[in-house]
Amino acid sequence: MSCIFCRIIKGEIPCMKLAETPHALAFLDISPLSKGHCLVIPKFHAEQLHQLPDDALAQTAVLLGRVARAVGGQNYNVLQNNGALAHQAVFHVHFHIIPKTSQGDGLGIRWNCAEADKGDLASLAKEIVAKMEATPSS
Repeated sequence: MSCIFCRIIKGEIPCMKLAETPHALAFLDISPLSKGHCLVIPKFHAEQLHQLPDDALAQTAVLLGRVARAVGGQNYNVLQNNGALAHQAVFHVHFHIIPKTSQGDGLGIRWNCAEADKGDLASLAKEIVAKMEATPSS
């Protein structure tokens, strides 16, 4: 398998391990945006979040919380990208914990926001709820 994160999980590629459970692994990012920037990954291979079984996601989230409390401080971002258009570079579900410091390092975000039409939001909410009700949990 050519997935770099699967190879890290197998021990074929070394990492600066922070924590490990039977279902997830946390390690320092080798190209950090700030001191303490780390990754938390499920040991189950899925390319995108919606492909991850619920139990694997829940078990990964527990480690994500533990690591965030240890490295995040008071200000940090948790980033998770899905797909190339969303800037995903490694196609294995992973969460970045990126501490933000007073020196300005960390993740820089510029949101292109505009107020949405309330009727459009109501229609979209109904559509999403219907899809969630039609899709069983994994």
